[in-house]
Amino acid sequence: MRCLAVCQDELVIRMLDEILLPGFEVEFIVENKPLARRLHDAGVSVVVGDPRRTDTFLKADLSPSTCVIIEDNGRRSPRKILEAARDAGGTLVYLLGIGAAATTKRTEEFHTEFPDVAYLAMSELFGNPLVTEVSRSLTRARVQQYQRYLSDADRVLIMLHNDPDPDAMASGLALRNVLRRTKTTAIIGAMQGVTRPENLRMVNLLDIHVEHMTPETVREYDRICMVDVQPHYFGGQIDRVDLVIDHHPEQAGYTAVFKDVRADYGSTCTILTEHLRAVDVNISERTATAMIYAIKSDTLFFNRQTNRVDIEAFSYLYPLADPALIRKMEGAEITSERLEYVMRAHQGGRLTDQVFCAFLGTLPREDFIPYVADFFLQLEHVKWTVIAGIVNDSLVMSIRNLGYTRNAGEFARRFFGDIGSAGGHRAMAKAVVPMQAFRDKFALDDTSLISGKLHEMVWQFLHDASPSDRKRETVKG
Repeated sequence: MRCLAVCQDELVIRMLDEILLPGFEVEFIVENKPLARRLHDAGVSVVVGDPRRTDTFLKADLSPSTCVIIEDNGRRSPRKILEAARDAGGTLVYLLGIGAAATTKRTEEFHTEFPDVAYLAMSELFGNPLVTEVSRSLTRARVQQYQRYLSDADRVLIMLHNDPDPDAMASGLALRNVLRRTKTTAIIGAMQGVTRPENLRMVNLLDIHVEHMTPETVREYDRICMVDVQPHYFGGQIDRVDLVIDHHPEQAGYTAVFKDVRADYGSTCTILTEHLRAVDVNISERTATAMIYAIKSDTLFFNRQTNRVDIEAFSYLYPLADPALIRKMEGAEITSERLEYVMRAHQGGRLTDQVFCAFLGTLPREDFIPYVADFFLQLEHVKWTVIAGIVNDSLVMSIRNLGYTRNAGEFARRFFGDIGSAGGHRAMAKAVVPMQAFRDKFALDDTSLISGKLHEMVWQFLHDASPSDRKRETVKG
């Protein structure tokens, strides 16, 4: 995120530079050349120019998504600077009141003349609150842009990944809310429907409709949005996309008119909570319930891949949700069918050096694989689990670890990225590869050897770690 700050006070400049970095790419516009040289020598990014001139902002490469902070110290009116920034195309503009200048009267005075400009008091917004406020404004601008872009479409498709999980379905509901559309004008769809027991219970309890899609039916929609997934997942079946919102690591090889991909967030619903709050959309009890359940599911109730913002989103949504419905959805976790595959893994799996690997054979559905991977990670002395099974002639693998060892997503990409779809986060990852491609790459025709081969890969991956990584694992182990 880029920020232009118009300040002439060196102390204020140094304070803002400290506050806004590293979350923003900050550049200061100053008039005094000796001050500019001094700041430049100290490593501060500076542009010399008259901030009352529009061309100064244009030379500084101001864009509608650039945040502009203008110092108001009470000694000189910032009106001409505000007008220049606005004429140059600035839309995210803040006045930062310094000391005695930051009064309620001053706030009201500028709000009347510049209603789109937010007035902030330096004393009240020192540190993280300022970063939070600026980030929220950038999110608001981004959401308003895609709202306008999608508003003229008759029908919008909100596309989910195959066998959608709670985060995908709840994100679909949330985006429909953001767009202020109904289930007839914003269809939630997937190419393969919901199969997991707890997800089916969520669908039934919250009355969520996920329409079956094909590559042909997808092309019938005016606009295509994706949540909790990116276009590469569909293997070229979807050739255009207008909006992508996802918390998985960003993939190359596609273009989208708008995208918001934040891999450091624990769930896509957390991103969409920020979108909903940024444009003051009312969140229904049903949507809030779905989003709370999704955040809990994707973060294992904040035990993996959790960011401070996930906790903030959970806290914001919780009073709006129905806790009784959440408890009902959570009750669908254990089934006799799932226990059968847990027993199969227990009997045929292998635990060595705190790594548990198992091959489950041919399965009717792939949801058994991540369930077994999560189950065995809870066992004492287990730090990694790699569970595999064959579903529709593809080898599907779920990789889990405790989050403080090597990166599970990196493991998946290293061994399987060249022959299939592979990736994920530090603590959880997935790979789906055609069975024939797996056999060809690893010269493995006997499926009974798959478990041992996976264990060999994990051992190699963990022992390829840098000396510092090995030291860290020894200390924490």
